[in-house]
Amino acid sequence: MRFKQLDLNLLVVFSALMETRSVTRTAERLGLTQPAASASLRRLRAYFGDELLVQVGKRMHPTPFAEALFPQIQRSLQSVEQAIATPAGFDPATSTRRFRINASDYVMVAVLVALAERVTAAAPQIQLEVMQPTERNADDLDGGKIDLLIAPEQLLAPWHPSEFLYEEEQVVVGWAGNPIFASGLSADEFFAAGHVGVALGTRRAATFADTQLARMGRQRRIDIEVASFASVPWFLQNTMRLAVLHKRLVRAMMPQFDLAFAPMPFPFPRLREMAQFHEARRDDAGLVWLREQLRLAAQSTS
Repeated sequence: MRFKQLDLNLLVVFSALMETRSVTRTAERLGLTQPAASASLRRLRAYFGDELLVQVGKRMHPTPFAEALFPQIQRSLQSVEQAIATPAGFDPATSTRRFRINASDYVMVAVLVALAERVTAAAPQIQLEVMQPTERNADDLDGGKIDLLIAPEQLLAPWHPSEFLYEEEQVVVGWAGNPIFASGLSADEFFAAGHVGVALGTRRAATFADTQLARMGRQRRIDIEVASFASVPWFLQNTMRLAVLHKRLVRAMMPQFDLAFAPMPFPFPRLREMAQFHEARRDDAGLVWLREQLRLAAQSTS
């Protein structure tokens, strides 16, 4: 099909080229021969009057024009994909949809396990693909690579709709044999103890707890820093170390680990966990159903 003298199939090729930066991998992804993929790139260059991708060594690099064009093409292709993929109705009992959810390992353990149980019971053919957050969360949401982003309120993309899921209390957790939990935890003891901290992603971003402590002008003594919330208990067992974790997560971990927890020994804000989705998916019946199941799963783990 042509629109303004452009074969619209070329836009799919352009999107794949921008993602793979390779004619060979684009051909493999789209089921084309390499000469056909190369011919498509030549036609795109001729239409737009720009090289689009330039070979530098073994890799192709986009031109500034291609970088500016790519997000617009992505949004257009995503809208078309959603239009043709969304059924007239949604029946969870028979649906075979695959939902892609982006959430931290804390949310996976504390809430998504309960969500999976609900989905399995009501919609046995639906698949859930769960992935961890990266620095590209907003881009992945824009590009349709994820259906639902679950994240703290301050980490959301402001240009897409979101809805409140639940509030989460932060607690101090440690080995159950640590006498500090029997005697009552004071603020001085909290800051005197060694802690297991969490730094997220390749940029080692601070967690909600450490961000709030920094705003209070306080800092913990971090003895060990790990990359995920779920790995923290392994470094608490049989030690005097402490950690600050989400109460739901700690409760979910206690059957597997010998843990104890106490409230924060000073006033501390609660985390507001949100669910965000693309504006174009606001009325998607399947996603509306999934969000409701997520809310019910969060309520069941409170």
